[in-house]
Amino acid sequence: MSAAWGKCFDPAGARYGIPTYPWRLAPDGLATRRQLRAQGLRPGGQPIAAQAMRINRRTGTPRVAYLYCVDRALPVRPMTSRKWGALALAMLARRTCPSCGITYSYCISRRYGMCGMCIDANHAAQTGS
Repeated sequence: MSAAWGKCFDPAGARYGIPTYPWRLAPDGLATRRQLRAQGLRPGGQPIAAQAMRINRRTGTPRVAYLYCVDRALPVRPMTSRKWGALALAMLARRTCPSCGITYSYCISRRYGMCGMCIDANHAAQTGS
C-alpha cells in the first residue's frame, strides 16, 4: 500500500472525522452531488456521509469529494415556468452582442465580450487599417 493511499483510507473516520475512502473506491450506496444529479436526485439536506480523497501529486494537497447516501436522497425539484423564463432571458443575453445588438445562435465569447464582426471592426479601428 502506498503512503498516499494510506492517507486516504480511513473508513472509521478516526483521522478526518468522517469516513474517508480513496478516489473511486467508495462503497456502493454513496455518491457525489454530480452523480446524484445524473440520477435525477439531490442530497435533500442530509449531512455528508463520507468523503473520497486523493492526494495531488504535484502539490501534495488532498482533493476531496463529499459523498451522500443515495437511499436518503430526494428527487430533483421540477423547474417552474418562472425559472424557465429566467433561464431563457439569461441565455438570450449571452447570445446577444452588446456592441451591435445582433442575436446569434451561439454564446458570445466572454473573453472579448462582443461578436466576431465587432472584434474585427474594433481591431481595424485601433490599428488604423
